This record gives sequence, structure tokens and C-alpha cells, in this order.
Amino acid sequence: MAGALTDVLGEVLVSADGEEVAVSALAARGVSLVGLYFGCSLGGPCAQLGASLAAFYGRFRGEAAAAGGQRLEIVFVSAEQEQQQWQEAVRAMPWLALPFADKHRKLKLWNKYRVSNIPSLIFIDASTGKVVCRNGLLVIRDDPEGLEFPWGPKPFSEVVAGPLLRNNGQTLDSSALEGSHVGVYFSAHWCPPCRSLTRVLVESYRKIKEAGQKFEILFVSADRSEDSFKQYFSEMPWVAVPYADEARRSRLNRLYGIQGIPTLIVLDSKGDVITRQGRVEVLNDIECREFPWHPKPVLELTDSNAVQLNEGPCLVLFVDSEDDGESEAAKQLIQPIAEKIIAKYKAKEEEAPLLFFVAGEDDMTDSLRDYTNLPEAAPLLTILDMSARAKYVMDVEEITPEIVEAFVSDFLADKLKPEPI
Repeated sequence: MAGALTDVLGEVLVSADGEEVAVSALAARGVSLVGLYFGCSLGGPCAQLGASLAAFYGRFRGEAAAAGGQRLEIVFVSAEQEQQQWQEAVRAMPWLALPFADKHRKLKLWNKYRVSNIPSLIFIDASTGKVVCRNGLLVIRDDPEGLEFPWGPKPFSEVVAGPLLRNNGQTLDSSALEGSHVGVYFSAHWCPPCRSLTRVLVESYRKIKEAGQKFEILFVSADRSEDSFKQYFSEMPWVAVPYADEARRSRLNRLYGIQGIPTLIVLDSKGDVITRQGRVEVLNDIECREFPWHPKPVLELTDSNAVQLNEGPCLVLFVDSEDDGESEAAKQLIQPIAEKIIAKYKAKEEEAPLLFFVAGEDDMTDSLRDYTNLPEAAPLLTILDMSARAKYVMDVEEITPEIVEAFVSDFLADKLKPEPI
């Protein structure tokens, strides 16, 4: 256990009284699950979660004292920029914290687990370091007594089991989804980007069905009232989890670690995830020629997929798109390297630590160069880490596979020196 957790958290953590605690000591305490709490001390949602989490944690500590072991530990991964604020926050917490000075590891954790907002609580298996549940906030709300511990993932068919609705009031059993590709659509009427995506998705759904594909969409509402749900659902030709079944809607959010809407998760006929980027795929493939949208190792940067630049470090190769075939040649150059990285991390059941893009010349790319203060050179090999506001740049006359592979290897080994964005 110690090796896997040390890889994630480092050698030591800090307790509320400032004492160092060896990560290896958690095994002796019987810890089997670690909750990574990404947050801050500045009131609002983080303060609300802190209070709920303290009560939740206290129940586990009390149970541990009675049983002679501790199943759960929480580790605070702070968003604080000032050490005094961090110290004040940690003193008020009954759990452990990542040391303030370990800023590099903090950024790696934010990138590794694709944390896009706070507060966020992610449970990982203490023996393997693998993610057990991405949306721990819902665990605290739905299972305050910890009866479902350790909250591991369940098959889609089990989580979705029960009656589903059509907008004409008819019901059908969730077993009707078996054997079909399924788009699990998390959305709400109050969200303008959701309504925009829904209009496109209705057309995509129609085209896919007309092409004879077995495809269904399951609407999981985040609306604030049943009336809003009914109004929004009336525009949709697919099925939905009943609004009143809040527990099932919440379990689906937990299963896929939903942190924002709209989100479209595309599943294969066995219920396994094909892509979490269904929104991007639908907007990039209006004619649905590439359905069911298996992920591509290298993407051409566009307005619709540029949002992925905020999800973690991205290798972006800028090219002169006025040169015929330059973008395609660049993709072919990067692809074997991207495939090797993706396969390596897939074998470990982890997400790849990099996304790969080729960027041509257009207004969006110009804006990206301006925002990140990149030179106008082409080709230009970069790794952009928006959450860390850092960039890594290799400006050479010719980009070869060997140069790209060395650049990626050095980045993953923390050998590159970042420049500020």
C-alpha cells in the first residue's frame, strides 16, 4: 500500500497540529480508502463541505476507535496561495493535509484527477492509488452513515435499473437500453450551454437513428424543479430518469464523477465508456459520420474542443496550415507517441497524463498564442498546462518523432523547466 500512496501523496503529510505524518504509517492504521479533498478556506461551498465532511469523518473515526482500526483518511489538497491562510485552514481540520511547500505535487494531483472546480472530493484505493469514486460530495450527501463504504463503481446496468420515462408519459424498463449504444446526458434547462447542445443533439440523435444504429440517449436532469424538468424534457425525443427519482439521478452522477454540465457520456452496447467528451464529439461531427466517437489519439484543435485545454496538460504542435497537408502530416508524426502513452496508462487503468493536439492557423489559435505569449514560429512544439499557468516550449526548425518523444518523456519525468503563462 505504502508504495502506491507514496507515489500519489509523497513521503509525508501534515496534521492539524503541524506534526509530520509518514504516508507509510497509514497502512498500520488500517486505512483502506483515502479521500482527496481539493478546497480552500474562503467560505462559501468549501466551508459548507468542510462542516459536512467533518461530521462524516468524525463518524468514521468514532467507529474506528471502537473497532481498533481506521478505514478512511482524508487528505486536504489546498488551493490556498498564502501560507498563513493554509495554516489557519489546516488547524481547523481533523484530517491530514498535503504540505504547503509541496506545490509541485499539488499541481500534479489537480492535473492527475482532472479537478476543474472546488470543493471536490475524490476517493482513491489506498492499496493501489486508483480512483474509486470521483464525486465524493454526493457520497456525503447520499450516504451520510457510510453504509455503502467503500463506494466503488458499479455496472451502468445496475445503477440505472428501474423505470424510465418518455416525454409523452409512457414508461419503459431500463432493460430496454441493453444492446444499444447509450449517451448519458447530464443537463438542465437553466443552463444556456445545455439548451444549445440539446438543439444540436436532437438532430444528431435523429440522424443516428435514421442510419439504423442502435442508439439511445438517457437524460439525467439537473433541473431545479419538476416543472422545469417537464418543460425541458418535452423538447427531447429520448428517455429520462424520472425527476422524482433523485437517488438514481445522484448515483449516475457519482458513477461518472460529473463536475459540470452539459456532459454527454457515450457508452458501448456493454455499458462501458467510449468517451466522456460526447459534447465535443457531437459539435465536431454534425453529420455523425464518426459515431460512436471512439477517442482519437491526436485531435485537430477547434473552437469546440478547445475547452479540453483546461482539463490538464496538453501537447500542442502548432503548424502552418496554409501548407497543404501540414496538419495531417503533423498528426501522423505525433500519433504513434500519443498511442504509446495512452496504452501505457490504460494498462494501469489510469487516464493519460497528456492530451495531444495539432493547431493550424485561425482566429482561435491566434488567441491561444496571444494568451499564452507564444512566438509566431511554425512548427512550434509546446506543452500547455492551463491550471498551473505554465508552458513548456521547444522552438526548433524541424520537429521529428525523436524530438517529440524526448520532449514528452522529459515532461513526464519532471525534467523540463516551466515558463509562466
